[in-house]
Order: sequence, then structure tokens, then C-alpha cells
Amino acid sequence: MKGFNKLFPNKEAFIIFSLYIILFVFQGVFVTASKTENGGYDYNTTLVVFLSELLKLIISATFYTLKRENKPHIFKAIVINYNLLLLYFIPSLLYCFYNNLAFINLSHYDPTSYYILLQFRVVLTALLFQFLFNKKLTSMQWVSLVILTLGCMIKNFDAATVQSDDDSDIWLQIFNIYFLSINFQNFCSCLAGTYNEYLLKTKGSNVDIFLQNVFMYLDSVICNLFILMYKGELGNIFRDMESLKDTTVVLITVNSAIVGIVTSFFLKNLNSILKTYASALELIITAVVCYILFHIIITGFTILSICLVSVAVAMYFKNPVNNTNISNDKDKQPLLEIVAD
Repeated sequence: MKGFNKLFPNKEAFIIFSLYIILFVFQGVFVTASKTENGGYDYNTTLVVFLSELLKLIISATFYTLKRENKPHIFKAIVINYNLLLLYFIPSLLYCFYNNLAFINLSHYDPTSYYILLQFRVVLTALLFQFLFNKKLTSMQWVSLVILTLGCMIKNFDAATVQSDDDSDIWLQIFNIYFLSINFQNFCSCLAGTYNEYLLKTKGSNVDIFLQNVFMYLDSVICNLFILMYKGELGNIFRDMESLKDTTVVLITVNSAIVGIVTSFFLKNLNSILKTYASALELIITAVVCYILFHIIITGFTILSICLVSVAVAMYFKNPVNNTNISNDKDKQPLLEIVAD
């Protein structure tokens, strides 16, 4: 029980942890269900990401306004705290790349393979975590990270062998454009998540979490708007809206918005290291759900990979990272002064 309390300081933290896993499993399933027979999408995926970010912004702004009490109104808060707004452009741009790449990579990989390959980010996340928070991981925690990475590598090899009947093509299948794409997505994920946690717990530690989300998603909306402009799709935005009436696409948009809000609470109350292990737990649920819904075969390599990931998670749960308190007083200087209207 002591280990559980160390991992989850309160019941709310455990609920956030569970919601994070469930919602991400739903997201992978919804995106897979929306694919066409040739593995593509018959709707504008960039527009879906844009609308999801816009929905997150509206939800965050609404909650901040409803519970702001003596805090400045939202427009005044943005003006006062413009420095934090600018800092959030870094994770916002990275999440923008991550969310758009998710559709591209899920068009090539099944959800189980996709989530396993995303676990390559754990080592980089650990290194960034140590650098930003000045906390050293124990040898046991590093061993669990290595085992987790090994499980990912096995699944990557499995994904290539399933797609290739010729042994000579296996390595070409592994190190293809999608391999580069999903690893760039890994980089965006771990850097954005760790830096976002850094802002939540240091520079913006005294700022209402919904106001921080407003900064994040306002920047995200701007970033995705520029991507729509770059792709030349801004002029067709209203025409493309017609393809978003499908129930599955609506579920993708709404679920993605909820995931974003839950992730901010996750990073505020827990940490980015535990977030990578929560993502690893998605694998087991995703494999079972996809087998039932899409008849995606669970191979021996998949079972071995899931077992290694499960062992790594169990090892970490026995010796988790505690990052609820930040000792650097300089970093904790609030960027937003709380004043009454």
C-alpha cells in the first residue's frame, strides 16, 4: 500500500492515470476504425487536429472563467502573462507535429504495433527529465527502461517481418520512412511532455492549470492554422467540414480534446516518466481490443513484447519517480501576479 501511495499521492491521481490509458486506447481504436480499405482517410486529418485543439481551448477558457474568483479575467491574464504564452509555443508546436504524425503512422501500423513503437521515447524522456528537474534515476529504474526499450525493438522487428515475405526486405521494412516518422513523433512527444511538465511545475506553478491550458491550446490552434495554410487547405476548410460529420470522426475529435485536458492534469499531479509507463500499459488493452474488433493477429513477438513491457512497468511501479515537489525556488517564481479586478 505504501508503494501505491508513493506512486499515486491521492485518489484523483489514480483516476487521472486510469483515464489517460483508457482515452488513448479509444483514440487508437477510433482512428483505426476511420481508415479506408487502402489504409488512408477520407477526411482532412489536419482539420480534425485543428478542431480538436480549438475545442480544448474553448473547454479550458470556459472552466477558467467559471472558477476564476478573484483572478484576472482571461484576456487580462493573457496580456499580463504573455511570457508564459510565448514559452508554451515550444510544446504546442511539438504536440502539433505529434498529433498530425499520429494519423500518418496509424495508417501504416496497427494500433498495437503503433503504441509499442512509441515506447522508444522512454529513454529520451528519462534523459530530459533528469536534465530539467535535476533528479537522477536509480539503477533499477534504468534497468526497467532498458527492458521497455527491448520490448519495443522486438515489436518493431515483428512489424517488419509481418509485412515482408522476403527475408532480404526485412531491414528495409524496419528502417523505412515510417520508422523515421514514428521516431520523430517519439522525439516530439517526449520533449513536449517533459517541457510541458517543467512549465506546469516551475514557471507556471502558481498559475491556474486551466489558464495554462489556454496558453497551450491557443498556441496549438495558431500552429495548426499555419500547417493548414502551408498545405494549401485553408481555403477548403468549410468544404472539408462536410466530411467530418461521420460519427467516428466526431468521436476522434472529442476524445482527442478530452485526452489533452487529462494529460495536463497528469503532468501537473504526476510526472512524464510515469506517463511513458501509462502509455506502455495501453499496449495490453489495445492488443486485446484490436483483436476483438479488427481481428488483428496477436503474434508470438507481440506477446513477448507485451511481457517485457509489463515486466518493465512492474519494476518501475516498485520504485517510482517522485516529482511532486520542485526545489528550485528560482524556477518557481510565478509569471502571473494574481490581482483582483
